[in-house]
Amino acid sequence: MAKPVVDRIEQTVAGDAQVIHLNALSEVGRVAAATYGVRALPTLVLLDGCGQPVARYAGFELVPQQIAEDVRKVNQCQPDLSSP
Repeated sequence: MAKPVVDRIEQTVAGDAQVIHLNALSEVGRVAAATYGVRALPTLVLLDGCGQPVARYAGFELVPQQIAEDVRKVNQCQPDLSSP
């Protein structure tokens, strides 16, 4: 049931952010959930370029446009590390 919501968010932020899907029942998913304080599913955690959480969105009321706006704000604050 969460897949359509996450897919819509992934389409909205395409080119600006990478969306990584984790199964909350897998070992990796459980570790990530504990690390980032996930208490509800689905949960999206927006990380900055250093891997630090800067925003968290939980439940089925995720708003792709708001998340895309937050991604753009985070990207504006990040230095371009791809060029020497």
